[in-house]
Amino acid sequence: MRQPYLPLLGEEGKAQGLPVLGEADLKLLRYGPKGLEKPGLLDNNGRIRDLSGVMSDITPEILAQNRLDSLSALNIDALPLVEGSPRLGAPVSGVGKILAVGLNYSEHADETGAKPPTEPMLFSKAITALSGPNDAVTLPRDSKKSDWEVELAAVIGARAQDIEESQALAHIAGYAVMNDISERAWQKERGGQWIKGKSFDAFAPLGPWLVTKDEIPDPQNLILWLTVNGEQRQRSTTAKMTFGVAFLVSYISRFMTLMPGDVITTGTPSGVGLGMNPPTFLKPGDVIRLGVEGLGEQRQEVRAWEDRDHHHIR
Repeated sequence: MRQPYLPLLGEEGKAQGLPVLGEADLKLLRYGPKGLEKPGLLDNNGRIRDLSGVMSDITPEILAQNRLDSLSALNIDALPLVEGSPRLGAPVSGVGKILAVGLNYSEHADETGAKPPTEPMLFSKAITALSGPNDAVTLPRDSKKSDWEVELAAVIGARAQDIEESQALAHIAGYAVMNDISERAWQKERGGQWIKGKSFDAFAPLGPWLVTKDEIPDPQNLILWLTVNGEQRQRSTTAKMTFGVAFLVSYISRFMTLMPGDVITTGTPSGVGLGMNPPTFLKPGDVIRLGVEGLGEQRQEVRAWEDRDHHHIR
Protein backbone atom coordinates (compact mmCIF):
# COMPACT_ATOMS: atom_id res chain seq x y z
CA MET A 1 0.00 0.00 0.00
CA ARG A 2 1.31 3.44 -0.83
CA GLN A 3 2.39 5.62 2.06
CA PRO A 4 0.41 8.87 2.40
CA TYR A 5 2.31 12.11 2.20
CA LEU A 6 3.49 13.09 5.68
CA PRO A 7 5.50 16.09 6.88
CA LEU A 8 9.06 15.88 8.15
CA LEU A 9 9.46 14.10 11.47
CA GLY A 10 10.56 16.60 14.09
CA GLU A 11 10.58 14.46 17.24
CA GLU A 12 13.69 14.08 19.37
CA GLY A 13 16.09 11.42 18.12
CA LYS A 14 14.39 10.85 14.77
CA ALA A 15 15.74 11.44 11.29
CA GLN A 16 13.87 13.69 8.88
CA GLY A 17 11.74 11.82 6.37
CA LEU A 18 8.80 9.49 5.82
CA PRO A 19 7.96 6.64 8.23
CA VAL A 20 9.86 3.38 7.90
CA LEU A 21 8.10 0.69 5.90
CA GLY A 22 8.51 -2.52 7.85
CA GLU A 23 10.54 -4.92 9.94
CA ALA A 24 13.22 -5.79 7.37
CA ASP A 25 14.01 -2.31 6.09
CA LEU A 26 17.65 -1.33 5.58
CA LYS A 27 18.01 2.40 5.17
CA LEU A 28 21.64 3.50 5.13
CA LEU A 29 22.59 7.11 5.82
CA ARG A 30 25.46 9.39 6.74
CA TYR A 31 25.07 12.03 9.42
CA GLY A 32 27.10 14.87 10.86
CA PRO A 33 28.80 18.08 9.70
CA LYS A 34 29.86 18.47 6.08
CA GLY A 35 33.02 16.51 5.44
CA LEU A 36 32.82 14.76 8.82
CA GLU A 37 29.85 12.46 8.24
CA LYS A 38 29.53 9.18 10.14
CA PRO A 39 27.80 6.03 8.87
CA GLY A 40 24.41 5.12 10.23
CA LEU A 41 21.10 3.50 9.50
CA LEU A 42 17.48 4.09 10.34
CA ASP A 43 15.86 1.68 12.80
CA ASN A 44 12.27 0.47 12.71
CA ASN A 45 11.17 3.39 14.88
CA GLY A 46 12.65 6.02 12.57
CA ARG A 47 15.68 6.70 14.78
CA ILE A 48 19.27 6.96 13.64
CA ARG A 49 21.63 4.22 14.80
CA ASP A 50 25.38 4.69 14.58
CA LEU A 51 27.44 2.27 12.46
CA SER A 52 30.87 3.67 13.32
CA GLY A 53 31.70 0.51 15.26
CA VAL A 54 30.99 -1.59 12.18
CA MET A 55 32.53 0.52 9.39
CA SER A 56 34.34 3.80 8.93
CA ASP A 57 31.97 5.10 6.23
CA ILE A 58 29.38 3.96 3.70
CA THR A 59 31.74 3.53 0.77
CA PRO A 60 31.16 1.84 -2.61
CA GLU A 61 32.68 -1.37 -1.19
CA ILE A 62 29.90 -1.53 1.41
CA LEU A 63 27.33 -1.72 -1.41
CA ALA A 64 28.34 -5.25 -2.43
CA GLN A 65 25.46 -7.67 -1.83
CA ASN A 66 27.35 -9.77 0.73
CA ARG A 67 28.20 -6.65 2.75
CA LEU A 68 24.58 -5.49 2.65
CA ASP A 69 23.44 -8.95 3.75
CA SER A 70 25.79 -8.70 6.73
CA LEU A 71 24.30 -5.35 7.69
CA SER A 72 20.80 -6.77 7.44
CA ALA A 73 21.77 -9.44 9.96
CA LEU A 74 22.88 -6.92 12.60
CA ASN A 75 20.95 -6.52 15.84
CA ILE A 76 19.92 -2.97 15.07
CA ASP A 77 18.58 -2.31 18.57
CA ALA A 78 22.06 -2.99 19.97
CA LEU A 79 23.63 -0.21 17.87
CA PRO A 80 24.24 3.16 19.57
CA LEU A 81 21.32 5.56 19.30
CA VAL A 82 22.06 8.99 17.81
CA GLU A 83 20.27 11.67 19.79
CA GLY A 84 18.74 14.78 18.29
CA SER A 85 18.23 15.52 14.61
CA PRO A 86 21.69 15.79 13.05
CA ARG A 87 22.40 17.00 9.56
CA LEU A 88 22.23 14.25 6.94
CA GLY A 89 24.81 14.01 4.17
CA ALA A 90 24.56 12.15 0.89
CA PRO A 91 24.05 8.49 1.92
CA VAL A 92 27.09 7.18 0.01
CA SER A 93 30.64 8.52 0.02
CA GLY A 94 33.13 8.08 -2.80
CA VAL A 95 30.58 8.41 -5.62
CA GLY A 96 32.49 8.00 -8.88
CA LYS A 97 30.03 9.52 -11.34
CA ILE A 98 26.52 10.94 -11.44
CA LEU A 99 24.70 10.07 -14.65
CA ALA A 100 21.32 11.52 -15.51
CA VAL A 101 18.60 10.80 -18.04
CA GLY A 102 16.94 13.69 -19.84
CA LEU A 103 13.29 13.88 -20.94
CA ASN A 104 12.48 10.41 -19.59
CA TYR A 105 8.81 11.25 -18.97
CA SER A 106 6.88 12.19 -22.10
CA GLU A 107 4.79 14.69 -20.11
CA HIS A 108 7.97 16.55 -19.13
CA ALA A 109 9.21 16.56 -22.72
CA ASP A 110 5.87 18.00 -23.81
CA GLU A 111 5.90 20.83 -21.26
CA THR A 112 9.39 21.92 -22.31
CA GLY A 113 8.55 21.81 -26.02
CA ALA A 114 10.95 18.93 -26.71
CA LYS A 115 10.33 15.73 -28.62
CA PRO A 116 10.39 12.56 -26.50
CA PRO A 117 13.71 10.79 -27.23
CA THR A 118 13.74 7.51 -29.13
CA GLU A 119 16.55 6.24 -26.90
CA PRO A 120 17.81 7.51 -23.54
CA MET A 121 19.31 10.99 -23.52
CA LEU A 122 22.28 10.94 -21.15
CA PHE A 123 24.23 13.68 -19.42
CA SER A 124 26.31 13.93 -16.28
CA LYS A 125 26.37 16.09 -13.18
CA ALA A 126 29.67 17.03 -11.56
CA ILE A 127 30.55 15.19 -8.35
CA THR A 128 30.95 18.57 -6.62
CA ALA A 129 27.18 19.09 -7.10
CA LEU A 130 26.47 16.28 -4.60
CA SER A 131 25.02 17.48 -1.30
CA GLY A 132 22.94 16.37 1.65
CA PRO A 133 19.17 16.07 1.26
CA ASN A 134 18.38 19.06 3.45
CA ASP A 135 21.37 21.29 2.74
CA ALA A 136 20.64 24.81 1.55
CA VAL A 137 20.72 25.44 -2.19
CA THR A 138 22.65 28.56 -3.17
CA LEU A 139 21.67 30.07 -6.48
CA PRO A 140 24.61 30.80 -8.81
CA ARG A 141 25.70 34.40 -9.21
CA ASP A 142 23.26 36.18 -11.56
CA SER A 143 21.10 33.05 -11.82
CA LYS A 144 17.68 33.81 -13.32
CA LYS A 145 16.36 30.38 -14.26
CA SER A 146 17.24 27.83 -11.57
CA ASP A 147 14.65 25.05 -11.50
CA TRP A 148 13.63 21.93 -9.58
CA GLU A 149 13.30 18.27 -10.67
CA VAL A 150 12.28 15.41 -8.36
CA GLU A 151 13.78 12.11 -9.50
CA LEU A 152 14.30 8.48 -8.52
CA ALA A 153 18.02 7.71 -8.26
CA ALA A 154 19.53 4.22 -8.47
CA VAL A 155 22.89 3.55 -6.83
CA ILE A 156 25.06 0.85 -8.40
CA GLY A 157 26.30 -1.94 -6.12
CA ALA A 158 28.15 -4.24 -8.51
CA ARG A 159 30.35 -3.55 -11.53
CA ALA A 160 28.23 -3.54 -14.69
CA GLN A 161 29.71 -3.74 -18.17
CA ASP A 162 27.50 -4.49 -21.19
CA ILE A 163 24.90 -6.37 -19.15
CA GLU A 164 21.48 -7.57 -20.26
CA GLU A 165 18.32 -5.85 -19.06
CA SER A 166 17.32 -9.04 -17.22
CA GLN A 167 20.50 -8.75 -15.11
CA ALA A 168 20.34 -5.03 -14.47
CA LEU A 169 18.42 -4.77 -11.21
CA ALA A 170 20.80 -7.26 -9.58
CA HIS A 171 23.59 -4.71 -10.10
CA ILE A 172 21.76 -2.03 -8.11
CA ALA A 173 22.48 -1.63 -4.38
CA GLY A 174 19.49 0.57 -3.68
CA TYR A 175 17.48 3.68 -4.41
CA ALA A 176 17.34 7.27 -3.15
CA VAL A 177 15.66 10.61 -3.82
CA MET A 178 17.46 13.11 -6.06
CA ASN A 179 16.63 16.74 -6.80
CA ASP A 180 18.19 17.36 -10.20
CA ILE A 181 18.41 21.13 -9.77
CA SER A 182 19.06 22.90 -13.06
CA GLU A 183 20.02 26.40 -14.17
CA ARG A 184 18.00 26.52 -17.41
CA ALA A 185 19.82 29.46 -18.99
CA TRP A 186 23.14 27.65 -18.54
CA GLN A 187 21.58 24.41 -19.75
CA LYS A 188 19.88 25.76 -22.87
CA GLU A 189 21.51 29.08 -23.75
CA ARG A 190 25.21 28.44 -23.19
CA GLY A 191 26.17 26.16 -26.07
CA GLY A 192 23.82 23.26 -25.53
CA GLN A 193 25.97 21.40 -23.02
CA TRP A 194 23.57 20.31 -20.29
CA ILE A 195 26.33 19.53 -17.79
CA LYS A 196 26.93 23.28 -17.37
CA GLY A 197 23.37 23.85 -16.20
CA LYS A 198 23.30 20.78 -13.96
CA SER A 199 26.55 20.88 -12.01
CA PHE A 200 26.66 23.88 -9.68
CA ASP A 201 27.45 23.15 -6.01
CA ALA A 202 24.49 21.56 -4.18
CA PHE A 203 22.61 20.94 -7.46
CA ALA A 204 22.45 17.20 -6.66
CA PRO A 205 20.90 16.71 -3.21
CA LEU A 206 20.81 12.93 -2.58
CA GLY A 207 19.04 11.06 0.20
CA PRO A 208 17.92 11.21 2.98
CA TRP A 209 18.97 7.60 2.91
CA LEU A 210 19.78 4.72 0.59
CA VAL A 211 17.03 2.06 0.66
CA THR A 212 18.33 -1.34 -0.42
CA LYS A 213 16.77 -2.83 -3.52
CA ASP A 214 15.04 -5.69 -1.71
CA GLU A 215 12.77 -3.11 -0.05
CA ILE A 216 11.72 -1.69 -3.45
CA PRO A 217 10.56 -4.74 -5.42
CA ASP A 218 9.22 -2.63 -8.32
CA PRO A 219 11.01 0.67 -9.01
CA GLN A 220 8.44 1.34 -11.75
CA ASN A 221 5.56 1.75 -9.30
CA LEU A 222 6.58 4.65 -7.03
CA ILE A 223 4.94 8.03 -6.49
CA LEU A 224 7.14 11.13 -6.90
CA TRP A 225 6.14 14.57 -5.62
CA LEU A 226 7.58 18.04 -5.10
CA THR A 227 6.30 21.28 -3.57
CA VAL A 228 7.67 24.83 -3.57
CA ASN A 229 6.58 26.99 -0.63
CA GLY A 230 3.90 24.41 0.12
CA GLU A 231 2.37 24.49 -3.36
CA GLN A 232 2.24 21.24 -5.33
CA ARG A 233 4.44 21.43 -8.41
CA GLN A 234 5.12 17.80 -9.33
CA ARG A 235 3.22 14.60 -8.63
CA SER A 236 3.47 11.51 -10.80
CA THR A 237 4.61 7.90 -10.80
CA THR A 238 7.72 6.12 -12.07
CA ALA A 239 5.34 3.94 -14.09
CA LYS A 240 5.30 6.82 -16.59
CA MET A 241 9.03 6.62 -17.37
CA THR A 242 9.73 6.19 -21.07
CA PHE A 243 12.71 3.98 -20.23
CA GLY A 244 12.57 1.96 -17.01
CA VAL A 245 15.36 1.55 -14.49
CA ALA A 246 16.43 -1.92 -15.65
CA PHE A 247 16.62 -0.78 -19.27
CA LEU A 248 18.60 2.32 -18.33
CA VAL A 249 21.23 0.39 -16.35
CA SER A 250 21.66 -2.09 -19.18
CA TYR A 251 21.73 0.64 -21.82
CA ILE A 252 24.27 2.82 -20.02
CA SER A 253 26.50 -0.19 -19.30
CA ARG A 254 27.00 -0.64 -23.06
CA PHE A 255 28.57 2.80 -23.32
CA MET A 256 30.60 2.83 -20.10
CA THR A 257 31.37 0.57 -17.17
CA LEU A 258 29.22 1.30 -14.15
CA MET A 259 31.03 0.94 -10.83
CA PRO A 260 29.79 0.52 -7.25
CA GLY A 261 28.73 3.89 -5.89
CA ASP A 262 27.81 5.36 -9.27
CA VAL A 263 24.48 7.19 -9.21
CA ILE A 264 21.96 7.10 -12.06
CA THR A 265 19.16 9.64 -11.69
CA THR A 266 16.31 8.62 -13.92
CA GLY A 267 14.47 11.74 -15.07
CA THR A 268 11.67 13.96 -13.83
CA PRO A 269 7.93 14.17 -14.56
CA SER A 270 6.06 17.31 -15.55
CA GLY A 271 5.64 20.27 -13.23
CA VAL A 272 9.03 21.97 -13.45
CA GLY A 273 9.28 25.75 -13.41
CA LEU A 274 10.30 25.90 -17.06
CA GLY A 275 6.99 24.32 -18.05
CA MET A 276 4.78 26.75 -16.13
CA ASN A 277 2.89 29.59 -17.81
CA PRO A 278 4.63 31.91 -17.37
CA PRO A 279 7.86 30.06 -16.52
CA THR A 280 8.60 30.33 -12.80
CA PHE A 281 12.01 29.77 -11.25
CA LEU A 282 13.58 29.54 -7.81
CA LYS A 283 14.30 32.65 -5.80
CA PRO A 284 16.00 33.28 -2.44
CA GLY A 285 13.73 32.31 0.45
CA ASP A 286 11.91 29.54 -1.41
CA VAL A 287 11.54 26.18 0.34
CA ILE A 288 11.55 23.00 -1.76
CA ARG A 289 10.20 19.72 -0.41
CA LEU A 290 10.23 16.53 -2.42
CA GLY A 291 10.08 12.78 -2.04
CA VAL A 292 9.73 9.39 -3.64
CA GLU A 293 7.46 6.75 -2.17
CA GLY A 294 9.31 4.59 0.35
CA LEU A 295 12.53 6.59 0.04
CA GLY A 296 11.89 9.52 2.37
CA GLU A 297 11.85 13.21 1.63
CA GLN A 298 14.14 16.19 1.24
CA ARG A 299 13.81 19.83 2.25
CA GLN A 300 15.96 22.63 0.83
CA GLU A 301 15.97 26.34 1.55
CA VAL A 302 17.07 28.51 -1.36
CA ARG A 303 19.71 31.17 -0.72
CA ALA A 304 21.11 34.05 -2.71
CA TRP A 305 24.70 33.92 -3.98
CA GLU A 306 25.66 36.60 -1.46
CA ASP A 307 24.58 34.29 1.39
CA ARG A 308 26.53 31.29 0.15
CA ASP A 309 28.60 28.90 2.26
CA HIS A 310 32.20 29.75 1.32
CA HIS A 311 33.42 26.31 2.44
CA HIS A 312 31.06 23.94 0.69
CA ILE A 313 32.15 20.35 1.28
CA ARG A 314 30.20 17.27 0.28
